[in-house]
Amino acid sequence: MGDEMKFTDSTTDISEQGEQEQKLGEKAWYVVNTYSTHERKVADNLAKRVETMGLQNLIDRIIVAEQEVPVMDRETGLPTGKMRMKNLYPGYVFVEMIMTDYAWYVVRNTPGVTGFVGSSGKGTKPFPVPREQIEPVLKRMGMIDESMYDRYVDGDLVKIIHGPFEGTEGHIISINKDTGVVEVEAIFFGRPTKVEVDFSEIEKL
Repeated sequence: MGDEMKFTDSTTDISEQGEQEQKLGEKAWYVVNTYSTHERKVADNLAKRVETMGLQNLIDRIIVAEQEVPVMDRETGLPTGKMRMKNLYPGYVFVEMIMTDYAWYVVRNTPGVTGFVGSSGKGTKPFPVPREQIEPVLKRMGMIDESMYDRYVDGDLVKIIHGPFEGTEGHIISINKDTGVVEVEAIFFGRPTKVEVDFSEIEKL
């Protein structure tokens, strides 16, 4: 299908089309480019389109990777006691979807969307984001699933990506899937030291 195709706003027609197209592919994560500072607006617009057009079977999670961070005083560099939302990946919205012609058309024609990462344009569909690249994004948002644990075993070299030990590298000693606590042996001041971090705070190297 090309951009010249027109679609109705009929929920019945769209739902039937979605059910047919769902069989053509598997759900995966894609990265959508947006205008700077328009990430949240784009995500909200896309979510509304998914709901009103009945596209829940094609487009699932829509994420703007934001975290609450303290506001620092410009003069003293100290925390003011206030918090603000920081976009960790400016200009990007992450969409979990089944990449069909129809879903592709709907997303890229959402107001504020400038394209997909991994698409050369000229009518070519984008490639999904590899699991190892989307995983840190999901972890930062606290979106952990069982399949993530399968990629980690004792002895793996990991990097702590946020929290009090951010930037520290070390080897996994143990992983508790029930609590999400990971024991990591890192080097501090030339000595091996065990630290406990949340599974969401590590990234495999």
